[in-house]
Amino acid sequence: MKIALPLLIFVINMAHANGQHSFFSIPNAYLGQTPPGDTPKVFAASMLIPDSGIAMDRCAFSADGKEFYYVKAMHFFSGAGMSVSVFRNDGKSWKGPEMLFPGYFAPTFSMDGKSLYLEGGKGDGKHAIVWVAGRSDTGWGEPGVYLAKDYGLYDFMPTNSGTCYVGSNAHQGKLTNAENYDFCRMVWKGTDTTIESLGPTVNTAGFDGDFYVSPDESFMIISYHEKPDYECELGITFRKKDDSWTEPLSLGSLINDGEAHRWGEYVSPDEKYLFYTRATSEKDCHLYWVRFDKLKQKLQKEALKHNEK
Repeated sequence: MKIALPLLIFVINMAHANGQHSFFSIPNAYLGQTPPGDTPKVFAASMLIPDSGIAMDRCAFSADGKEFYYVKAMHFFSGAGMSVSVFRNDGKSWKGPEMLFPGYFAPTFSMDGKSLYLEGGKGDGKHAIVWVAGRSDTGWGEPGVYLAKDYGLYDFMPTNSGTCYVGSNAHQGKLTNAENYDFCRMVWKGTDTTIESLGPTVNTAGFDGDFYVSPDESFMIISYHEKPDYECELGITFRKKDDSWTEPLSLGSLINDGEAHRWGEYVSPDEKYLFYTRATSEKDCHLYWVRFDKLKQKLQKEALKHNEK
């Protein structure tokens, strides 16, 4: 028994670790939708928009895959009627949608899954605000102010290290001047934060604000090659050992299939699928998903080769 006990503990621990993502591998995962391959396809359109509205922006799955949060608005490029809703799986089927946060968007889980960071809400016109809602045994509470700054706070995302990433002008101009927005990181210093741009390798002279960063900060998916009207492509950049970032690489012609707006990047907790919003107008604005894990491996090898030159 003394010899077998460590092995038993190892097996139990491995089963627990693997069980964290086991729900993602069953047919009923991902709202029961048939998974895509290398070609993106619209995600669950008949479920997300059963009435009027447009499904768009960043979505979020809970770590166990049994909750799906998404954003719906009445119009393209407008906050009118915007809200965050949720589908929940009760072990047998998906229930929803249930509207949770009217007036908010960009739901983003905290690292422990006990809070949701949100954008939108009623501000004071002087500050950019990141809101936070906490979860209790009775459900989600009302959002409260998490951060309020006199510079931009867009697409806020936390990571395992405590460093947060955000699109921001970081004191480079007026709060609403989107052309000065860079991909930035925020580091907590006591009760306050410092903010810095990730630099010219990943940023441009125009708007840089739509992104997804992995919890371990190993990669970022960014909207880049932005045009004045915000049409763009999706690219990926990897963090190097010296804490700098590689030159962004295109996610390829199947994802960057012509001129379009692409934003709301999000990777599922099992890192298997990429979700994003694609549109050229209100009429074709949808949430898309595509197989991502193999594409990431391919581009990571390519980035490594470029870095060695």
